[in-house]
Amino acid sequence: MRVPMTEGPTKPRLELSIRRMASSDLDSVMRVERLAFKNPWSRELFQRELLHDWSTILIAAPPGPGPGEPSLYGFLIYWTVHDELHILNIATDPGHRRKSVARRLMVAALEQGRSRGARLVTLEVRRSNLPAITLYRDLGFHAVGIRPNYYADEGEDAVVMNLDL
Repeated sequence: MRVPMTEGPTKPRLELSIRRMASSDLDSVMRVERLAFKNPWSRELFQRELLHDWSTILIAAPPGPGPGEPSLYGFLIYWTVHDELHILNIATDPGHRRKSVARRLMVAALEQGRSRGARLVTLEVRRSNLPAITLYRDLGFHAVGIRPNYYADEGEDAVVMNLDL
């Protein structure tokens, strides 16, 4: 899982709505993806995720964006496979980090997972991404292992984290 943002419960919160991504959101999602990661997912990958029954992309957006406001604060992608929810990707617009966007996306995904009968949530996070690891621990996740060189482009290990729902 790739998470470049940091957030905390004492930071300012944005007014936002969380909803499922529509194909019309793709340009905004790609903008956040390119800003958030050195090695962004391709447009085609996002388009494929929109087609899979097991894949859900949640977006955090302003309730009604005004002039000059972004149309998207962040997004989260997860898969539901049987009784497991797997978080694949989460990103927050760099201009809106530390405002609980990622935390609220995670909470929404966990709530949806529970309602669909998920019993376990899994994710991978860069070993060096201490703010994200802290967020996940705050939500109840615990480290269960390491995937060596999981992020091959940088040769960085991933910490595998789980949460029992």
